[in-house]
Amino acid sequence: MGETISFGEFEKIEIRAGKIVRVEDFPEAKKPAFRLWIDFGALGIKKSSAQITKNYSKEALLGKQIIAVTNFPKKNIAGFESEVLVLGIVDSKKGVVLVKPDQEVGLGERLW
Repeated sequence: MGETISFGEFEKIEIRAGKIVRVEDFPEAKKPAFRLWIDFGALGIKKSSAQITKNYSKEALLGKQIIAVTNFPKKNIAGFESEVLVLGIVDSKKGVVLVKPDQEVGLGERLW
């Protein structure tokens, strides 16, 4: 287990639902990854670099709802500005399984 945080600290993290609207290969990345464009409704379309190539094809990702942290600072990854952190869990084969709602939810809605 990691360090214990207060509920107030957790409330600072904005975890929101989005829908992947564009996917591109990211050959410049050090580890296999995709460039993603994710629609967060009123928050707009945000970009992310995601190392999810083991378990997902570009075609399978299009239109998929995901969960992401939307209030981390932007990060430059191999010349690509990643604005959000897409959440996933590493599986037994060292691939990432996306965390996602089990039903359609509003774009930009916050996880509580």
